[in-house]
Amino acid sequence: MSLTEDQVYQALKPIEDPELHLGIVDLGLIYGVDINPQPAGDDVKLTMTFTSPFCPYGPQLKAAVHKTLAGLPGVQQAAVNIVFTPPWDPRTMASEECRIALGLGWDEEDESGPGHGVESER
Repeated sequence: MSLTEDQVYQALKPIEDPELHLGIVDLGLIYGVDINPQPAGDDVKLTMTFTSPFCPYGPQLKAAVHKTLAGLPGVQQAAVNIVFTPPWDPRTMASEECRIALGLGWDEEDESGPGHGVESER
């Protein structure tokens, strides 16, 4: 039985961005997974990005993703392709939990942030 995209995403969930301490899957850094079944096992090609093109932990993240992919049962070959198009945008690519953790959990047009309009208790 061939590996599924969901299994790949689940395996990658524990990998965190070292600066943000949030998972790369929930941050939306994984752009796609291509699984090509072969007689001897699956070839897995993953496309991902970093939070910025100058991410100092880029090589570390890429190595962690590659190691995880290569260690999945039935994987014959694993490849990680880094792209910067489209640029990563946490407002549209990250999960709601990550947006909140990054301080993006409210309508940014409302400059007062969370709690605006809430009466304080005295």
